[in-house]
Amino acid sequence: MRAKKSRKKYGGSRGGDIAIFILLLLLGLFMLFPIYLSVIQSLKPSEELFLFPPKLYAMSPTNQNYVDLINTASNMWVPFSRYIFNSLFVAIVVTVAQLLFSSSAAYALAKVQFPGRKMLNKIIEITLLFTSTVLYIMQYIVMATIGIIDTYLAITLPYIATSMGLFLMRQFIGQLPDALIEAAYLDGAGQVRICWQIVMPNVKPAWLTLMIFAFNGAWQINGYSFIYNEALKPIPTVLQQISASGIARAGVAAAATVVLMIPPMVIFLLCQSSVVETMAQSGLKD
Repeated sequence: MRAKKSRKKYGGSRGGDIAIFILLLLLGLFMLFPIYLSVIQSLKPSEELFLFPPKLYAMSPTNQNYVDLINTASNMWVPFSRYIFNSLFVAIVVTVAQLLFSSSAAYALAKVQFPGRKMLNKIIEITLLFTSTVLYIMQYIVMATIGIIDTYLAITLPYIATSMGLFLMRQFIGQLPDALIEAAYLDGAGQVRICWQIVMPNVKPAWLTLMIFAFNGAWQINGYSFIYNEALKPIPTVLQQISASGIARAGVAAAATVVLMIPPMVIFLLCQSSVVETMAQSGLKD
């Protein structure tokens, strides 16, 4: 007799599967709603933006808000391409630096035995409770003292290491079996080689996840308190300045919001499939 193919039931039954699917669908729609609303707002003409109750669709969709945004940006004395370069430069530098520093420090905290290791791990967990806003005054004092105000270092150096990135990498590296590292050590590999040739290829999911968060955070850096030179300002600051002209530019503000969302969404879409794939294929066991 032909054996019946068994189908894994995540909900315990077909009805449970359907219930889970409906729940996930509703959660997905709930999460997509702000993005949908932002796009719809950017396509509304000025007279529709202030209707009450607000409409969830554009009655007369137009691209005039994007045209006004481009025209306003083109009339600035600093080329708009300069602002794009600033943001891309800051985002790439911060993302790469976070990957390198967080991975190196996480390996040491997770797999290297040294005095004070547990205390440092506790300090990192405590710092997760605080937002970066509480550090602005101290950061400004330090940067003013060493003379990096109004330079690229002012909007890259404070963000190249984060508690969240370090915690994420440490938790993931901590799941790797110690036998893997001990075997490499017995074969004569040093700590640097073990870290980058043995451990890092096995934590690709964490790398990709951290890259998504790091790029998203770096793209939103505005540098209000540290950058005064117009040629060094990143694009979020410029778009906020363009849209901060009251009701007259409400449509431009909506268009600017959509423009700011595009790069992080592209990075997420490019990386999320790799994260799912590598998560499914990883899973070393002692």
